Order: sequence, then structure tokens, then C-alpha cells
Amino acid sequence: MKIAFDAQPLLSGTKSGVGFCEDGLVTALLKQYPENEYVLEYFSLRNHGVKEEILKKYTEKGATLVPCKWFPGSLYRMASAFLPVPYAMMFPKKKQLTHFFNYYIPPFTRGKKVVTVHDMVVKACPETVRKKTLWFLQRTLKASIRRADHIVTDSEFSKKEILKYYNVPAEKISVVYCGVDFERFQPLEDKELLAKVKEKYGIGKEYFLYLGTLEPRKNLVRLVQAYAEAKKGKEDFPCLVLAGGKGWMYEEIFHTVQELGLEQDVLFTGYVADEEVPVLMAGAFAFCFPSVYEGFGMPVLEAMACGTPVLTSKDSSMEEIAGDETVLVDARSVESIKDGLIRLFEQEELREELVRKGFQKVKEYSWKNAGETLMKVYRDLVKD
Repeated sequence: MKIAFDAQPLLSGTKSGVGFCEDGLVTALLKQYPENEYVLEYFSLRNHGVKEEILKKYTEKGATLVPCKWFPGSLYRMASAFLPVPYAMMFPKKKQLTHFFNYYIPPFTRGKKVVTVHDMVVKACPETVRKKTLWFLQRTLKASIRRADHIVTDSEFSKKEILKYYNVPAEKISVVYCGVDFERFQPLEDKELLAKVKEKYGIGKEYFLYLGTLEPRKNLVRLVQAYAEAKKGKEDFPCLVLAGGKGWMYEEIFHTVQELGLEQDVLFTGYVADEEVPVLMAGAFAFCFPSVYEGFGMPVLEAMACGTPVLTSKDSSMEEIAGDETVLVDARSVESIKDGLIRLFEQEELREELVRKGFQKVKEYSWKNAGETLMKVYRDLVKD
């Protein structure tokens, strides 16, 4: 087969979950099915060399780059939301199938079309979505789902959500669970490296860790409020590290920290370099991910692979993905999150049990398995 991927999510300097998902799947397919021809399509009006360097890891494994050098990608994306500007004008070469990993299929794309719809946050929790993104998805998602020959999503929860909000045949949607990069995420043996990273970010003691974008649906205001309650009267309580870049509507998080007088106990790292992410995860007392809505929740599994106990919410997909291998809390209850933090702090046996269970659970989520599932989707689609 000749398979094209929309490579735009791979080019961000601060890759999000969409980018990491595409990276894992494309890498797995290149490794497991080298008999196919793979092309990476992307807009490149400028900075050609930088983009080629970012995508080098895929070309070294056999992928071919197909840039559109005469039209800006941001302008095309915006224009195509209003006008049926053919994608085939930008990328005219024939291919049997194109996979778009970020919710949107442009009009008039050659061959079969697959789109990954990671979740339905735009419908279920629109108040937590960046306004520009919300506007774009509200305008384009229905058309993308209609254009798609097949839809891929990250969990059974997300599949049910798509069926809830859109009139789509269930057989048109396949669940492809994300995987974990076990070479990257594993228990840390280099204590000196951990000490250096902690020193860099001013972490002087044990720490609870959140790692991800600072945005509303990650529920960080309630996490901070719960942390304030949980630490009362406990001098040796770990600090709380909120690691990740500022997304949108994050001001309330900083305001809550100041309002509760937690400036010395809640630390903000800013965006964390890729190589430091597994170090911070593996060194944490526990990983906290009480998100109100997730299509998958990849950081939960990555923390498990690092041998770190996890607190997460029983809302949306997290219970399906992680289940009893975590401390499950009610995302919308500060009291529930507080109780979860205290349980982790006080119960060493619980932490050890969660680490053991987590190691076993995370084995179910490999990029190899994800690649096999996705390739079956492609083959069935082309065969039809």
C-alpha cells in the first residue's frame, strides 16, 4: 500500500498528546510493515531544513517527505473551514489512503481517508477548550466525520462518545489504544540524574507530580485545593509539582496557589524537555492526573511504566485504561481528591501494590499492538 500521513502534529516544538500518538503509531508501522510505501505530507512555506531535521527519524526508517512549499498550512486550514479548497491541490500525488491524526479531514483528499478523533471534549466539556480550537472543531468536525471512510479513536469510552453525539455506524469506528515507549519510560536507576533534574526545577524534597499542559480540563485548580487540605498538619508532606507549558485559561491555577498561600509548596516548572519527562515521572512520590475528561490519558500509563503509583479520576476513559491499578477519585470533588492524596501519603503498602499492579497493567499497551490494530484497519479499508 501507499499510505500518507498528515505530519503537521509531528512538527510542533512542544508536542502534545496528538503528536505523541501519531509518533508512536507511525514509528510502529515503519518498523513492523516496511513493505508499504509511507509518505509524510506537511506544509513548509519556510524553515524547510528545521522541519526536515524533525522528521529525520522517520525518513531514516524509510518514510518519504512530501512538503507543500508554496502555501502556508495555517492559512489553508483556516480557508478550508469556509471554502472547499481541495487538499489534492496541495498534495496531488496519488496514494491509496491518507490518515489525519488531529480530528480534521480537509475537503477533496485523494484515496481512502482515515481520521483520528481522540475524544468528544468539544461536545462534552466545551468550556475547557481553547476558543480558537472550539470554533474550528464546531465548524469542521461533522464534515470530517462525514468525509471519513473510517474513524479511529483511542478508547471504548471515546467510541461511545462519538456514537452519542454523531449519527455514525458503529462499524465505521475502530478503537486503537495508544502504547507506551518502554525504552523511554522505565524505573530510574541513575539517582544522580534525578538529583540534577530536581535541582534544575528547585524541587528540594519528595513530590507529587502532575505533568501535562496547564489547561482547564486537567482539573488543576481542584488538585491544588485538595492538596492544600491534604497537607494540613503534615510537615513532611511532599510538595506538588505542576510540570508543563501554559495552555489556556491557566490563570486561575496560579491565582489559587497564591490565594491559598502555597507558593513554597506548589512548584511550576514550565515546559519540560522530552528527555527530562521520564526522569521526573520515575522520581515522583506519586503521579496525579485527576482530569475531568480524557479520551485516553497516556501519562497515566507512562507513570506506571516508570514504577510510580498513580492517582487519577474515574471519569471518562481513565477507569477503562487504568482501572484498579490506580487510586481512583471523583474529578469534580475536592474532598475525593484530598482523600486520595492522603491515602497515597499514609499507606506505603498501597503504593507498593499499585507499583506492582501498574507494571502488569501497562504491558497491555504497546505500540506494537497498536500498529497491528491500525494496519488491520488500513488493509480492510483498502480491500473494500
